[in-house]
Amino acid sequence: MINIILCGGNGTRLWPISRTLMPKQFVKLFDDKSLFQLTVQRNSKLCDGKFIISNKDQYFLALDQLNELNKKQNKYLLEPVGRNTAPAIALACLHLDPDEIVLVTPSDHVIKNEDAYKKVVSDAKEMADNGYLVTFGIKPSFAETGFGYIEADGKDVKAFHEKPDFQTASLYLEAGNYYWNSGMFCFKAGVFLSELKKYSADIYETAATALNNAHIDGDDINKLIRIKEENMLAIPEDSIDYAVMEKSSKVKVIPSDMSWSDLGSFDALYEEFNKDAHGNTINDKHISIDSKNNLIYGNERKIATVDVEDLIIVDTSDALLISKKGSSQKVKRIVKEIRKNTQLHNIHLTAHRPWGNYTILQDEEKYKIKKIIVKPGQRLSLQKHQHRSEHWTVVSGTAIVTLGKEEIAVRSNESIYIPMGEIHRLENAGKLDLIIIEAQIGDYLGEDDIIRLEDDYKRL
Repeated sequence: MINIILCGGNGTRLWPISRTLMPKQFVKLFDDKSLFQLTVQRNSKLCDGKFIISNKDQYFLALDQLNELNKKQNKYLLEPVGRNTAPAIALACLHLDPDEIVLVTPSDHVIKNEDAYKKVVSDAKEMADNGYLVTFGIKPSFAETGFGYIEADGKDVKAFHEKPDFQTASLYLEAGNYYWNSGMFCFKAGVFLSELKKYSADIYETAATALNNAHIDGDDINKLIRIKEENMLAIPEDSIDYAVMEKSSKVKVIPSDMSWSDLGSFDALYEEFNKDAHGNTINDKHISIDSKNNLIYGNERKIATVDVEDLIIVDTSDALLISKKGSSQKVKRIVKEIRKNTQLHNIHLTAHRPWGNYTILQDEEKYKIKKIIVKPGQRLSLQKHQHRSEHWTVVSGTAIVTLGKEEIAVRSNESIYIPMGEIHRLENAGKLDLIIIEAQIGDYLGEDDIIRLEDDYKRL
């Protein structure tokens, strides 16, 4: 059985912890592990391999976090643009043996009862082996309006239902045969593709074309499949539920009670964190005076609260969120406003890139200062800037700098000037991290002031 791990997400529901370029599945929320890493660890005990579906900006995050777990034998499929779950799963299944059983899981869910999880996955695998498309229904513990529901008669699916209002969700809870739709599935690759071809032939055909035109590197153990953008855009956008599960007669549901959460809001996150005697989430940076039942998240500054209750306080290096508990679903509206005139929805002050990371230390109208770390053997793209010059000072390691037609070694405590408009590249040919301080000076210092002439990143 192969675990297809879906890594989509735009970082809106848990902003400012998560961002577009660091969605929640890669944020280390629990015991210094990310939800993605916990997903991999949980399913590695049950599956023979991993097939990770992500976009190109998340590929290197997944790669780094798998290396931390010493999980080095993986397949990756990179989507240039997201087209929802049906195309993503179809592309993966088209690459697999039709008789291969797949366990499709999101990468950002919490499952605390692993014994119960192991049991329901085993049951699902058996049903999938008999030709069924199996979905996992979560026994609801309250009238949730943020999930779709599955109406069941035992393991037979009677109907799928859209996200209900509170009154309808309460009726579902009272009925006892309605389950939260978890977004997890188990089936043979060939059975799914046959049903997809039957009910959503346009997705099947365009996905097959996209895979046929894909660029594939590696062998059967480690493989990287890159879909071309024009082929991906040609695939109709649809979820697996709409495209197949709501139409097929081969669908079964396994009722599940495994302490599951999709962490779809800060209210859900509050339930998963340990709390003190007053119901505040435990945080070494928090000083509480007569405050209770608050989510306090932040690890850089002291957070002091006095006589407050039922709040969500999320403090990051460049943004502070304060909300009433019960209202955190509105965070998406905050992100919509932020998109209009900043990049705070997109990236943290520390940004992780394929070659390493950078941290913005100071950002003013005419200058910006960054700390840049380049991993051993990595290099940035060959590029130039139209609106700024740069000064690089090496703090640690040796930088190999391409400047125009020259290649220059710049060592610790040495610096180099990059004139505006000059072609340049930064490379670390050593065995330790290269650390530099970059000072940008110019009239425009946006991250989009980069003309890439040769980009290793795009060739990932």
